[in-house]
Amino acid sequence: MRPIVIAALLALVSACSTYTTPGAGVSLGSIAEQDGDISEAYQREPAATFPAHMAVVRVASSGYRSGSTGSVGTGAFSVVTTRDIETEESLARLAALPRVAAVAPVSRLLLPGYLSSVRDLRTAAAQLRADVILIYTIDTRFRTEATDVGPLQTIALGFLPNRKATVHATFAFMIVDVRTGFIYGTGESSATGDQRSNIWGTDAAIESARLDAERKAFETGLGEVESLWASVLSQHDTGPGSR
Repeated sequence: MRPIVIAALLALVSACSTYTTPGAGVSLGSIAEQDGDISEAYQREPAATFPAHMAVVRVASSGYRSGSTGSVGTGAFSVVTTRDIETEESLARLAALPRVAAVAPVSRLLLPGYLSSVRDLRTAAAQLRADVILIYTIDTRFRTEATDVGPLQTIALGFLPNRKATVHATFAFMIVDVRTGFIYGTGESSATGDQRSNIWGTDAAIESARLDAERKAFETGLGEVESLWASVLSQHDTGPGSR
């Protein structure tokens, strides 16, 4: 076969290659417990004891999937139980927080099939005898100079314009009292990766850019978690060994 024909066929295959963007994160406010009126919310108090056992769970939109992981549960949201951006060092960093006795991810085996609110996550965390639960989500968006590409959209790789492209990942979290549902605080951080979109000629190249942005957002977000935890201790830890 002539070289020019081979080149044409390769170009056609490239043009037909596609990449599907990951599902969306979830608004943590939308899954926070809304039972009762405002006065009842004011009456909710923290009940964690210190040193505290911390459960950790990542949430996303219902039916979330990406090139490296999926989720379990249906309803208002789902739970991502396969760690693709988190490392053992990440969990060790959380376990090293002052006045934290232990850290444990929430297993899918503890989760109900239908997820409606944070109460479902608290119930699962209670099975781990956790005092507090760190709930977080990652929301990732793609953009070229001309186009916003939303969640679960298919991109034809061969037709990406030769323009600057951006992957923007946002990490949002809240720390919740397992016993009462009291929210100790919230926070978020973001990371952006820029490069020429013509480099994104393969599924693997885009996946690499996505994972890099999400890992940066997550690691930066752990710094925000550490800051919030210091505030939690200063306000609520009055036991022996507290500062």
